[in-house]
Amino acid sequence: MKDKWSIGLIVVLLCASSYAQDFQGKATYQSKTQVNMDFGGRKIPEDRKKEIMERMKKANEKTFELTFNQTESIYEEEEQLEQPGGREGGRGPRFGAMMASGGDLYKDIKSQRYLIKNELLGKIFLVDDELEKLDWKLESDTKQIGNYTAFKATAVKTIKRPNMRAVFRRPSDLEKKEGEKKEEEFIIKEVEIVAWYTPEIPVNQGPSSYWGLPGLILAVSDDITTIVCSEITLNPSEKIEIKAPSKGKKVTQAEYDEISQEKMKEMRENFRNRRGRGDGRPQ
Repeated sequence: MKDKWSIGLIVVLLCASSYAQDFQGKATYQSKTQVNMDFGGRKIPEDRKKEIMERMKKANEKTFELTFNQTESIYEEEEQLEQPGGREGGRGPRFGAMMASGGDLYKDIKSQRYLIKNELLGKIFLVDDELEKLDWKLESDTKQIGNYTAFKATAVKTIKRPNMRAVFRRPSDLEKKEGEKKEEEFIIKEVEIVAWYTPEIPVNQGPSSYWGLPGLILAVSDDITTIVCSEITLNPSEKIEIKAPSKGKKVTQAEYDEISQEKMKEMRENFRNRRGRGDGRPQ
C-alpha cells in the first residue's frame, strides 16, 4: 500500500512539473507616462505649447502585450494607426525620436538576460545585457485587479531618462556660465517602484523590464509611468511560440546609452540649425 502511495505521489509530481513547463499565457497592458514640459523657459505661443503637449500625451499612452511561459517572455507594443496630419511639416517623428522608440523586449529568467530591439532616429539596435534584479520588499497590502487578488511589492530603482528641458533650451542657455551648473542631457535618480503581483499566475514575469516576484506582475508604477494589466489569456489551445528579437546592431545597455546620448546631441544641433536658418517657427 505504501509503495502504491509513493508511486502515485511521483506521478502527481511529474504531472505538476509537466504543467509548470507548459504553462503559458498572454497579458495586455495599458501604459501611461506623464512628461513635465517646461520648455526650458522659452517663450512659446500657448497654442504651440498645447499642440506639443498633445503630441507628447499621445506618444506616451501605449498598449503592450506580454507573451510568457515559465522561463521566457516577450513584451511588444501593439501597432497603432498614425493619425492624419501626424507628420505635418516634418515635425511628427521628432518627439518619438527623443524618447527612443523601443519594442520587442525579450526576457530569459533562467539565464537572467534580456534582448531588446530599439529604434533610435531610424537606426535599429539590439541591446543584449543582464536583467536588473531589484530588491523587492513584499508587503501585506492586497487589491483586486480584474479577476485576480494582487499583492503589493516595492523596490528602489535607479532610472536614467532624457532631460526634455535640455532639448528645448536655446544654444545660449545651454552654455555653462560661471557659477552655474551645466544642464545635463539625461536625468539619473533613484525612484520607488510599486508593483502588484498575483500568485494565482505562477510565473515571475512582468511588463517592461520588471520581473522577480512570486507571481505575474499585473500593475507597476514609477515616478512618471503607470502600467496596468487589462486582459489575460492563460494556456490557450494553440501553443504560443516566443521568439527572441535578432535584428539590429548588437550592443550592451551601456553602449546603447552612450549612442543615445550622442544622437540626442546630434538632434539638438539639427534643431538649432533649423531655427538659425529661420523656418518660420516662433523664436
